[in-house]
Amino acid sequence: MLEATNGRSQSVWMATAEVPHYEPLQQDAQADVCVIGAGIAGLSAAYLLAREGRRVIVIDAIGVGAGETGRTTAHFFPPDEWYSGVERMFGAAAARLLADSFFTATAVVEAITRLEHIDCEFERLDGYLFARPDNAFRDLEAEHQAALRAGVPAALLDRVPGLPFDTGPCVRYARQAQFHPLKYLAGLAHAVVRLRGRIHGHTRATDIAEAGALKRVRTSAGDILARDVVVATHTPFNDRLTMHTKQAAYRTYVVGLRVPRGSVPRLLLWDTGDPYYYVRLETPDPQAADEILVVGGADHKVGQDEHPAHRYDAIERWTREHFPMAGAVAYRWSGEIMEPADGLAYLGRDAGGDARVHVITGDSGNGMTHCTLGAIIATNAIMGRPNRWAALYDPARPVMRGIGEFITEQVNTLAQYADWVTRGEIDSATELAPGEAAILRDGPRKLAVHRDDAGILHAVSATCTHLGCVVHWNADERSWDCPCHGSRFSVDGEVLHGPAAAALAPIDEPPFGVPPPEGRAAPPPCSPS
Repeated sequence: MLEATNGRSQSVWMATAEVPHYEPLQQDAQADVCVIGAGIAGLSAAYLLAREGRRVIVIDAIGVGAGETGRTTAHFFPPDEWYSGVERMFGAAAARLLADSFFTATAVVEAITRLEHIDCEFERLDGYLFARPDNAFRDLEAEHQAALRAGVPAALLDRVPGLPFDTGPCVRYARQAQFHPLKYLAGLAHAVVRLRGRIHGHTRATDIAEAGALKRVRTSAGDILARDVVVATHTPFNDRLTMHTKQAAYRTYVVGLRVPRGSVPRLLLWDTGDPYYYVRLETPDPQAADEILVVGGADHKVGQDEHPAHRYDAIERWTREHFPMAGAVAYRWSGEIMEPADGLAYLGRDAGGDARVHVITGDSGNGMTHCTLGAIIATNAIMGRPNRWAALYDPARPVMRGIGEFITEQVNTLAQYADWVTRGEIDSATELAPGEAAILRDGPRKLAVHRDDAGILHAVSATCTHLGCVVHWNADERSWDCPCHGSRFSVDGEVLHGPAAAALAPIDEPPFGVPPPEGRAAPPPCSPS
């Protein structure tokens, strides 16, 4: 089980895996490479580098798998933009290169599971894309042909075989894959330590600075000196602006329902709807009479839906309409994905030009694939080897394709700053019932106020420490989420997800509308946080 996570919901992976825990960093340290983040990106990079003989230290603000890896649906599937989209935007040669990178990443994971004897349920199976009748993306023949040109073993079929509903025409992609992500991470972590790498949980990186010929990673517990740094924090915390204009943070939702064993074929399924849905099967207990049908989708911008429970309801309705054998809901969870403006992940040397800082971000809906790719690209760069995919995924590339999406996202982000000229959602914290939260205006500043189930009030500054947006409440995860660039904070202001590196400022005095404790005078108005 996970010791702690970055949200309240629990995935099927969190409930069915034992993940190793590692002590915080105790003092200053030195290594060849410091890897920041202990998800699949960070531990994959650490493992590959340790096998090359590099001394590696991995740090994570919470612990192994406590971020987004434990919230994925953990499948290896074609790119979110599909091969036809990649070919249209980047050309046929780029589509072939991308297909090669996806095949390689999946093969590397498969090889690691075998070499390290990791029992993580890795399984090769076919994936299917189908177009719902009400959706605009109907030219599956174009996708089929683009996939073939990219070297992908694809076929156009009349329908997805074995399902209880008629999907209509579909594209089949052979030999895709799925696995249990936290069991895989546990195996990677043990392998890293066996290879003399070090892993430290509860150690938050706060800055990366120059230290002569080395890099200095400042943390909550001490400094780490290293020649190279891999930033595998889902979204870079060390980049104040550049990368965060190139990608947008979205929340995605997953429901796991019990189905009778053998009633759903083992496959990966993706439709082209808006909202879209994606499906896989998980078997937590091989002896049980049922399995878990994992269905995800219903995405929205982070911080832009205060009460997202209706999204779970929509997924459940869709599932029951298409899979009538679905029984009780066993799991509901959500996770964060970073959507790159042009559809391709950002994997490689930092966009600021620092050749010794390597970033892995922009995972879109292909986190397991992209994170493994990022680890391979970073390892090659650190070892001084060329990589045939590096230019394709270069974080410094300009946003030339997908410019319309880029502009739309920037307009959306700028619109969020209008929150500063609005009133608070409540006038007094006394209006909050247990379990509720709201933004309260207190003179020139805004406060994020939550009353927990025990009735205790939690109040912090509502100003995101990244670029100053007003955070919004997430009633599902009980967190404060930034609608601008995707940072998330606990009710006490601690960072749950970057790019913010610092906690929300604490509020020492009672919030506006709450009388001070008996015998204590009310404090004077404060300046904005």
